[in-house]
Amino acid sequence: MRIAELAPPAETELIVVVGPTASGKTELALDLAERWNGEIIGADSVQIYTRFDLGSGKPTPTERARVPHHVVDILSPLEPVDAASFVAKADAAIASIHARGKCVIVCGGTFLWVKALLQGLAALPPGDASIRARHQALAEAHGRAALHAELAKVDAAAAQRLAPNDLVRVSRALEVFELSGKPQTAWHAEHAFGETRYAARLVGVHRAPGELDERIARRTAAWLVGGFKGEVRGLLDGGFRDARAMGSVGYRQVREHLDGELPEDALATAIVRATRVFVRRQRTWLRDEPVTWLHPS
Repeated sequence: MRIAELAPPAETELIVVVGPTASGKTELALDLAERWNGEIIGADSVQIYTRFDLGSGKPTPTERARVPHHVVDILSPLEPVDAASFVAKADAAIASIHARGKCVIVCGGTFLWVKALLQGLAALPPGDASIRARHQALAEAHGRAALHAELAKVDAAAAQRLAPNDLVRVSRALEVFELSGKPQTAWHAEHAFGETRYAARLVGVHRAPGELDERIARRTAAWLVGGFKGEVRGLLDGGFRDARAMGSVGYRQVREHLDGELPEDALATAIVRATRVFVRRQRTWLRDEPVTWLHPS
Protein backbone atom coordinates (compact mmCIF):
# COMPACT_ATOMS: atom_id res chain seq x y z
CA MET A 1 0.00 0.00 0.00
CA ARG A 2 1.08 3.58 -0.59
CA ILE A 3 0.60 6.46 1.81
CA ALA A 4 -1.95 8.21 -0.42
CA GLU A 5 -4.21 5.15 -0.14
CA LEU A 6 -4.45 5.36 3.65
CA ALA A 7 -7.84 6.45 4.92
CA PRO A 8 -7.77 9.37 7.38
CA PRO A 9 -8.25 8.35 11.01
CA ALA A 10 -11.62 8.36 12.73
CA GLU A 11 -12.24 11.15 15.22
CA THR A 12 -10.42 9.63 18.21
CA GLU A 13 -8.44 6.89 16.45
CA LEU A 14 -4.69 6.89 17.10
CA ILE A 15 -2.30 6.37 14.22
CA VAL A 16 0.74 4.49 15.53
CA VAL A 17 3.88 4.49 13.41
CA VAL A 18 6.00 1.43 14.14
CA GLY A 19 8.78 -0.51 12.46
CA PRO A 20 12.46 -1.33 12.86
CA THR A 21 14.96 1.37 13.62
CA ALA A 22 16.18 3.23 10.51
CA SER A 23 13.11 2.19 8.52
CA GLY A 24 11.78 5.75 8.24
CA LYS A 25 9.33 6.12 11.13
CA THR A 26 10.10 9.80 11.72
CA GLU A 27 9.58 10.76 8.09
CA LEU A 28 6.32 8.82 7.90
CA ALA A 29 4.97 10.34 11.12
CA LEU A 30 5.76 13.86 9.90
CA ASP A 31 4.09 13.19 6.56
CA LEU A 32 0.93 11.79 8.16
CA ALA A 33 0.72 14.59 10.72
CA GLU A 34 0.96 17.22 8.00
CA ARG A 35 -1.60 15.44 5.82
CA TRP A 36 -4.14 15.00 8.62
CA ASN A 37 -3.57 18.06 10.85
CA GLY A 38 -1.96 15.98 13.55
CA GLU A 39 0.55 16.19 16.35
CA ILE A 40 3.16 13.56 17.24
CA ILE A 41 3.68 11.72 20.53
CA GLY A 42 7.07 10.06 20.90
CA ALA A 43 7.24 6.49 22.20
CA ASP A 44 10.98 6.09 22.56
CA SER A 45 12.85 5.38 25.79
CA VAL A 46 15.96 7.30 24.66
CA GLN A 47 14.42 10.21 22.74
CA ILE A 48 12.45 11.13 25.86
CA TYR A 49 15.72 12.36 27.44
CA THR A 50 17.40 15.71 26.89
CA ARG A 51 20.98 15.66 25.52
CA PHE A 52 20.50 12.22 23.94
CA ASP A 53 19.96 13.65 20.49
CA LEU A 54 21.94 12.44 17.51
CA GLY A 55 22.38 8.79 18.48
CA SER A 56 18.73 8.38 19.45
CA GLY A 57 17.45 9.49 16.06
CA LYS A 58 15.51 12.21 17.87
CA PRO A 59 13.53 14.51 15.55
CA THR A 60 15.59 17.58 14.81
CA PRO A 61 14.54 21.10 15.88
CA THR A 62 13.55 21.73 12.25
CA GLU A 63 11.33 18.64 12.21
CA ARG A 64 9.76 19.58 15.54
CA ALA A 65 9.07 23.04 14.15
CA ARG A 66 7.10 21.44 11.30
CA VAL A 67 4.82 19.46 13.62
CA PRO A 68 4.32 19.76 17.40
CA HIS A 69 5.90 16.86 19.31
CA HIS A 70 5.08 15.57 22.79
CA VAL A 71 6.90 13.24 25.23
CA VAL A 72 10.18 13.94 23.40
CA ASP A 73 13.20 15.70 24.93
CA ILE A 74 11.45 16.27 28.26
CA LEU A 75 13.41 14.40 30.98
CA SER A 76 16.83 14.92 32.51
CA PRO A 77 19.16 12.00 31.62
CA LEU A 78 19.19 10.70 35.21
CA GLU A 79 15.43 10.92 35.70
CA PRO A 80 13.78 7.47 35.86
CA VAL A 81 11.02 6.51 33.45
CA ASP A 82 9.12 3.30 32.81
CA ALA A 83 6.16 2.16 30.74
CA ALA A 84 3.64 3.28 33.36
CA SER A 85 5.02 6.81 33.62
CA PHE A 86 5.23 7.02 29.83
CA VAL A 87 1.57 6.03 29.55
CA ALA A 88 0.57 8.76 32.02
CA LYS A 89 2.45 11.38 30.00
CA ALA A 90 1.06 10.10 26.70
CA ASP A 91 -2.52 9.99 28.05
CA ALA A 92 -2.27 13.66 29.02
CA ALA A 93 -0.89 14.60 25.61
CA ILE A 94 -3.60 12.63 23.79
CA ALA A 95 -6.35 14.35 25.75
CA SER A 96 -4.84 17.75 24.97
CA ILE A 97 -4.43 17.03 21.26
CA HIS A 98 -7.95 15.66 20.91
CA ALA A 99 -9.32 18.69 22.78
CA ARG A 100 -7.83 20.84 20.01
CA GLY A 101 -9.59 18.73 17.40
CA LYS A 102 -6.36 17.33 15.99
CA CYS A 103 -5.17 13.87 15.02
CA VAL A 104 -2.76 11.91 17.26
CA ILE A 105 0.24 10.24 15.65
CA VAL A 106 2.25 8.02 18.01
CA CYS A 107 5.76 7.27 16.77
CA GLY A 108 8.60 5.33 18.32
CA GLY A 109 10.60 2.14 18.59
CA THR A 110 9.94 1.21 22.23
CA PHE A 111 7.14 -1.21 21.48
CA LEU A 112 6.51 -2.21 25.10
CA TRP A 113 5.50 1.40 25.66
CA VAL A 114 3.26 1.30 22.60
CA LYS A 115 1.53 -1.87 23.80
CA ALA A 116 1.16 -0.44 27.29
CA LEU A 117 -0.45 2.70 25.87
CA LEU A 118 -2.90 0.79 23.69
CA GLN A 119 -3.56 -2.28 25.84
CA GLY A 120 -2.65 -1.49 29.44
CA LEU A 121 -0.12 -2.87 31.90
CA ALA A 122 -0.07 -5.63 34.47
CA ALA A 123 -0.64 -4.37 38.03
CA LEU A 124 2.93 -5.04 39.17
CA PRO A 125 3.95 -4.28 42.77
CA PRO A 126 5.27 -0.74 43.27
CA GLY A 127 9.00 -0.11 43.44
CA ASP A 128 11.01 -0.37 46.61
CA ALA A 129 13.92 2.06 46.98
CA SER A 130 15.79 -0.15 49.46
CA ILE A 131 15.72 -3.14 47.11
CA ARG A 132 16.93 -1.03 44.20
CA ALA A 133 19.75 0.35 46.34
CA ARG A 134 20.79 -3.20 47.25
CA HIS A 135 20.79 -4.18 43.57
CA GLN A 136 22.86 -1.11 42.72
CA ALA A 137 25.39 -2.02 45.40
CA LEU A 138 25.61 -5.59 44.11
CA ALA A 139 26.18 -4.39 40.56
CA GLU A 140 28.88 -1.96 41.68
CA ALA A 141 30.66 -4.59 43.77
CA HIS A 142 30.45 -7.57 41.42
CA GLY A 143 29.38 -6.19 38.04
CA ARG A 144 26.03 -5.94 36.31
CA ALA A 145 26.37 -9.50 35.01
CA ALA A 146 26.13 -10.73 38.61
CA LEU A 147 22.73 -9.08 39.06
CA HIS A 148 21.63 -10.50 35.71
CA ALA A 149 22.68 -13.97 36.89
CA GLU A 150 20.47 -13.56 39.98
CA LEU A 151 17.53 -12.73 37.73
CA ALA A 152 18.20 -15.79 35.56
CA LYS A 153 17.71 -17.99 38.65
CA VAL A 154 14.15 -16.76 39.25
CA ASP A 155 12.91 -15.50 35.86
CA ALA A 156 14.84 -17.11 33.01
CA ALA A 157 12.55 -15.65 30.34
CA ALA A 158 13.12 -12.09 31.59
CA ALA A 159 16.86 -12.69 31.81
CA GLN A 160 16.92 -13.93 28.22
CA ARG A 161 15.01 -10.84 27.07
CA LEU A 162 17.12 -8.30 28.97
CA ALA A 163 20.76 -7.44 28.34
CA PRO A 164 23.05 -7.87 31.38
CA ASN A 165 24.05 -4.21 31.06
CA ASP A 166 20.44 -3.01 31.38
CA LEU A 167 20.69 -2.41 35.11
CA VAL A 168 17.35 -0.60 35.52
CA ARG A 169 15.20 -3.25 33.81
CA VAL A 170 17.12 -6.18 35.30
CA SER A 171 16.76 -4.66 38.77
CA ARG A 172 13.05 -4.06 38.25
CA ALA A 173 12.40 -7.63 37.08
CA LEU A 174 14.28 -9.01 40.08
CA GLU A 175 12.50 -6.55 42.38
CA VAL A 176 9.08 -7.75 41.17
CA PHE A 177 9.99 -11.33 42.06
CA GLU A 178 11.38 -10.36 45.46
CA LEU A 179 8.25 -8.37 46.34
CA SER A 180 5.64 -10.78 45.00
CA GLY A 181 7.25 -14.19 44.78
CA LYS A 182 6.09 -14.34 41.16
CA PRO A 183 8.27 -13.71 38.09
CA GLN A 184 7.65 -10.52 36.15
CA THR A 185 7.17 -12.71 33.07
CA ALA A 186 4.25 -14.46 34.76
CA TRP A 187 2.64 -11.14 35.67
CA HIS A 188 2.83 -10.06 32.03
CA ALA A 189 1.54 -13.41 30.75
CA GLU A 190 -1.50 -13.25 33.02
CA HIS A 191 -2.26 -9.70 31.92
CA ALA A 192 -1.55 -10.51 28.25
CA PHE A 193 -2.19 -6.88 27.26
CA GLY A 194 -5.89 -7.67 27.37
CA GLU A 195 -7.31 -4.15 27.64
CA THR A 196 -8.33 -1.87 24.79
CA ARG A 197 -7.45 1.64 25.92
CA TYR A 198 -7.61 3.38 22.52
CA ALA A 199 -8.82 2.62 19.04
CA ALA A 200 -5.64 2.54 17.00
CA ARG A 201 -4.20 1.71 13.60
CA LEU A 202 -0.59 0.57 13.23
CA VAL A 203 1.35 1.60 10.13
CA GLY A 204 4.98 1.29 9.09
CA VAL A 205 7.38 1.48 6.18
CA HIS A 206 8.31 -1.87 4.67
CA ARG A 207 12.03 -2.29 4.02
CA ALA A 208 13.70 -5.38 2.61
CA PRO A 209 16.46 -6.67 4.95
CA GLY A 210 19.25 -5.66 2.58
CA GLU A 211 17.86 -2.17 2.15
CA LEU A 212 17.48 -1.73 5.92
CA ASP A 213 21.06 -2.88 6.47
CA GLU A 214 22.26 -0.23 4.02
CA ARG A 215 20.22 2.46 5.76
CA ILE A 216 21.64 1.45 9.15
CA ALA A 217 25.21 1.64 7.81
CA ARG A 218 24.64 5.03 6.15
CA ARG A 219 22.98 6.45 9.25
CA THR A 220 25.78 5.23 11.51
CA ALA A 221 28.42 6.78 9.28
CA ALA A 222 26.51 10.07 9.14
CA TRP A 223 26.14 10.19 12.93
CA LEU A 224 29.85 9.59 13.49
CA VAL A 225 30.77 12.30 11.00
CA GLY A 226 28.10 14.58 12.45
CA GLY A 227 29.38 14.63 16.02
CA PHE A 228 28.11 11.49 17.77
CA LYS A 229 31.38 11.00 19.67
CA GLY A 230 31.30 14.60 20.85
CA GLU A 231 27.72 14.18 22.08
CA VAL A 232 28.67 11.12 24.13
CA ARG A 233 31.83 12.78 25.46
CA GLY A 234 29.70 15.70 26.62
CA LEU A 235 27.32 13.33 28.41
CA LEU A 236 30.20 11.57 30.16
CA ASP A 237 31.79 14.88 31.17
CA GLY A 238 28.39 16.08 32.39
CA GLY A 239 28.08 13.23 34.90
CA PHE A 240 25.68 11.03 32.94
CA ARG A 241 27.82 7.89 32.61
CA ASP A 242 25.26 5.90 34.60
CA ALA A 243 22.22 7.27 32.79
CA ARG A 244 19.93 4.49 31.66
CA ALA A 245 20.02 5.65 28.05
CA MET A 246 23.83 5.40 28.01
CA GLY A 247 23.39 1.64 27.72
CA SER A 248 21.34 1.89 24.54
CA VAL A 249 22.55 0.83 21.11
CA GLY A 250 25.12 3.26 19.72
CA TYR A 251 25.72 5.15 22.95
CA ARG A 252 27.15 2.05 24.60
CA GLN A 253 29.59 1.43 21.75
CA VAL A 254 30.74 5.07 21.57
CA ARG A 255 31.24 5.10 25.35
CA GLU A 256 33.35 1.96 25.08
CA HIS A 257 35.42 3.61 22.35
CA LEU A 258 35.97 6.75 24.42
CA ASP A 259 36.96 4.56 27.37
CA GLY A 260 39.63 2.92 25.22
CA GLU A 261 37.83 -0.43 25.04
CA LEU A 262 36.88 -0.28 21.34
CA PRO A 263 39.29 0.83 18.60
CA GLU A 264 38.36 3.64 16.23
CA ASP A 265 38.41 1.34 13.21
CA ALA A 266 35.95 -1.06 14.86
CA LEU A 267 33.45 1.51 16.15
CA ALA A 268 31.12 1.82 13.15
CA THR A 269 31.04 -1.94 12.66
CA ALA A 270 30.18 -2.49 16.32
CA ILE A 271 27.30 0.01 16.17
CA VAL A 272 25.93 -1.50 12.96
CA ARG A 273 26.14 -5.02 14.38
CA ALA A 274 24.37 -4.03 17.62
CA THR A 275 21.70 -2.18 15.64
CA ARG A 276 20.99 -5.24 13.52
CA VAL A 277 20.55 -7.34 16.68
CA PHE A 278 18.13 -4.70 17.98
CA VAL A 279 16.24 -4.77 14.68
CA ARG A 280 15.76 -8.53 15.00
CA ARG A 281 14.19 -8.01 18.43
CA GLN A 282 11.93 -5.29 17.02
CA ARG A 283 10.81 -7.54 14.17
CA THR A 284 9.94 -10.24 16.72
CA TRP A 285 7.79 -7.74 18.65
CA LEU A 286 5.95 -6.77 15.47
CA ARG A 287 5.62 -10.22 13.92
CA ASP A 288 2.06 -10.84 15.11
CA GLU A 289 0.86 -7.23 15.17
CA PRO A 290 -1.72 -5.98 12.62
CA VAL A 291 0.59 -3.48 10.90
CA THR A 292 -0.30 -1.91 7.56
CA TRP A 293 3.04 -1.86 5.75
CA LEU A 294 3.52 0.98 3.30
CA HIS A 295 5.68 1.08 0.19
CA PRO A 296 8.82 3.19 0.87
CA SER A 297 7.99 5.70 -1.90
